[in-house]
Amino acid sequence: MNDYLTIALPKGRLAEETVNLLDSRGIINKESINFKSRKLIFEDTKGKVRFLMIRNMDVPTYVEHGACDLGVVGKDILLELNPELYEFKDLGFGYCRLCVAAKKGGSASYAHDMRVATKFVNITKDFFASRGVFVETVKLYGSIEIAPLLGLSDFIVDLVSTGETLKKNGLEEVETILESTARLVANKNLSKCKSERIKNIINVLDE
Repeated sequence: MNDYLTIALPKGRLAEETVNLLDSRGIINKESINFKSRKLIFEDTKGKVRFLMIRNMDVPTYVEHGACDLGVVGKDILLELNPELYEFKDLGFGYCRLCVAAKKGGSASYAHDMRVATKFVNITKDFFASRGVFVETVKLYGSIEIAPLLGLSDFIVDLVSTGETLKKNGLEEVETILESTARLVANKNLSKCKSERIKNIINVLDE
């Protein structure tokens, strides 16, 4: 099975959009993949591609350490983790913004030693440091919107698509830190054969 390309995909919408894209270009046959299944590994014999369905934050790790040849991951995660891998292509889907948000009607001014809840600790610290503000970060992995409501933090830094989740939880956007889309990334130590296959895939996607 060494002639198979192994691709790490984040579970959910990005995985489905990636598979649909590869199928539409004739690179794989998506009928071999069942997104409702609990399976984490799928193989497409037509394209000789193996897919791993994993957490989005884990995609760069699998690719960087050679467990996967390719991966699809948001630019936000690449900036947060700064992994050693090649970033080949902006796939143009999975758009979202990484934003600072606070309680609606509350103070939107930044101050030293304020607390910011987020899973993007590195991006958050760098962003506020660039504003001359040094903050305490509270690392959370989910339900970040409730942190200011419970007094756990003064602000949050989180991904936003439409902003509806913020509004429903009594928060409002303060500003956007960055915009993110899905990126195709690759391990830096691929064999010549796999490197050629990846170049061919990218050429097909660019057509």
